[in-house]
Amino acid sequence: MDMTLPPHITGVASAVVTAANTAQALGSGSVPVYATPALTALLEQAAVAALAAHLPPGTTTVGVRIDVQHQAATPVGLAVHAQATLRSQEGRQLIFDIVAHDDVERIAEAVHQRVLVDQERFLARVNSKVA
Repeated sequence: MDMTLPPHITGVASAVVTAANTAQALGSGSVPVYATPALTALLEQAAVAALAAHLPPGTTTVGVRIDVQHQAATPVGLAVHAQATLRSQEGRQLIFDIVAHDDVERIAEAVHQRVLVDQERFLARVNSKVA
């Protein structure tokens, strides 16, 4: 797959912390604050949003690595906003820098790697596992 994306494209994603996405609810801790697994999903959503307008039909990306530093807790009721910026591309490999803030402060940063794939070929390979 030969495709070059524009440098430094950005995407955003937001969520409100509810009882359903707390560490207590997701089993990643015992306190009612925004869970790291929910935060990680939001960070990936921001990277996917950055790519949405730039991928041709039939092409998608899959996340293969994420290094998250969850730096501050966010209570139920506050919003969380993530912004992903494409740092680099080497062939099919994409590296994003992502930051997240709640309504009060910066709560996380991450480096995220995604890989460009042909969606049909990717799904055929995955589905062959159960064939």
